[in-house]
Formats: sequence, C-alpha cells, structure tokens
Amino acid sequence: MDSDLVEGVRRFNRTVTQRIGALDDAFLARARPLGEARVLWEIGAAGRDVRELRERLDLDSGYLSRLLRGLERDGLVRVEPSTADGRVRTARLTEAGQAERAALDRLSDDAAAALLAPLSGGQRTRLVTAMAEVERLLTASAVDIAPCPPGHAHARFCLRAYFTELGRRFDDGFDPGLSISAADEEMTPPTGVLLVATLHGEPVGCGALKVHSEAPAEIKRMWVAPAARGLGLGRRLLAELETHAAELGVRALRLETNRSLGEAIGLYRAAGYREVAPFNDEHYADHWFEKQLPGPRTLA
Repeated sequence: MDSDLVEGVRRFNRTVTQRIGALDDAFLARARPLGEARVLWEIGAAGRDVRELRERLDLDSGYLSRLLRGLERDGLVRVEPSTADGRVRTARLTEAGQAERAALDRLSDDAAAALLAPLSGGQRTRLVTAMAEVERLLTASAVDIAPCPPGHAHARFCLRAYFTELGRRFDDGFDPGLSISAADEEMTPPTGVLLVATLHGEPVGCGALKVHSEAPAEIKRMWVAPAARGLGLGRRLLAELETHAAELGVRALRLETNRSLGEAIGLYRAAGYREVAPFNDEHYADHWFEKQLPGPRTLA
C-alpha cells in the first residue's frame, strides 16, 4: 500500500476525531463518552437486537456488553429477551434513555452547526459534499465479500431478491425453470463458488461461478441490492469471481444478460468483456460476453 495514501488516511482520522470531540470522555458535554452515546443512538425508539447492534457498529461482543452494562447502570437502557425469540437479547431505551437520546440529538445538531458556522456558504457546500463522498467510500470499504454455501440464509436471501428483480424488470417476467441452471451443487466447490457480499452483517449482493472441465467457466447470479448500488460492489464481485476462476486454472469466462439490464451490460464492457455471438440458448439472453483471463506468469 502506498505510504502517502496511508499517511493521508491517518491525518484525516486525527483531524476528524479531534474536531468532532471523539477524544473527550464527556461527548457533547454529556457525562458519557462517544461509544455510549452512539449505542444509545443506534438502539433508537424501537429498540434493537444486541446481535444487530454489534454487527452494525462492528464492535467486539465484550466491548459492546460493557457499554450496555454502563448504560443499564445509568438507568438509560434495559436488555431483555426478545418477544419474538427468547434466545435473542434486545436492548431498549428507558424513558430516561429516550430523553437522553433526544438531548444528544439536539446537541449534535448544534455541534454540526458550529462546525459549519466559520465557513463561507461555498465552503459549507463543499464540505458537506465531500463528507457525502467520504461516507460513500467508507461504506464501500466496509463491505465484505466471501464464499458462501448456497443453502445459507444470506445466499437464499440474495438469490430470492435476484429472481424477484429479474421478474420485475424483464418484459415477460422471469421463470428460473426456463433459464440455464445455476443449481446449488453447481455453485459449490469444486464445480463452482457463490460469493456473497455483506454490509454490517446483512447480505447486499452475490455472484456465482460455474466451472466446466473443458468449456469456459460461466458467471451467474450477479446481483447487488438497490441500497448498495453506486459503491462499486458489482465490479468488486466480478473481480473476485475472476480471481477465483484464475486460481482454478480457468482461462476464459463467459456470461449472458438481458437487454433490460443496461447497468450490467455497461459493467461487463468496462471490465473488459467483449460481446460475442450467442454461445448458448439461454431463454432470457440478448447479449453474450466473453473475457480471456491471463495465464500463469512464467519466469524468464
């Protein structure tokens, strides 16, 4: 990693943590640090499962437990079994906790206004625009992509969402039975792999690879959740699938897509896939693509 880039990130982190008051044990002049204040905010008026809190904030379970115990001692939070599942613990705000969260909300607004106040109108717009871009990129960096068994709940969620979206966008709907298969066993090593992308522990995308002994491998089931689009996730999934394919000795990849999926067509072209003549009889395909992967490097 470029040392100048790393130093730039560290310098930015130092500036932000100081400017927003993250170093103060009494965040926003309240009697609690930023960690406790953020947990209060994330619990919200409706409450939140402890597991979801941990994943959303990316906190160690022991550290989150200590934060929650501190908030319980102060009478702001109570942690109890979920009404839906007794094995799940849910954190809820007490009446005092709701009042404290409302106070933090007001003070956060004041702090944001104070940060913007010294700047000109143009500078304020530039800062908020830059913040939005930083937020988008930080969210993109928080997405994790990993192989997932097709029977896993995250995989089933993504595949159902994929089929549902195709059914909505294709002119004549979508029936998986009419499409070339990508069955569970075809997306399981050594014959293939299914990658699932998660953000804060929730599935937000998938892509599959089908490997054949003689013919080129196939890219299947490429999908990104609407809320995660614009993060470059489709390109990352595609690149990860290409890496898996290369590690398996694949030298050519193929895929097909429907004319209604314009963003997918653009993605494939930008990623170096060239449009070729039809190579299968996929019922829903209008465009067929192929890409040659680099072979193993040899020593001169």
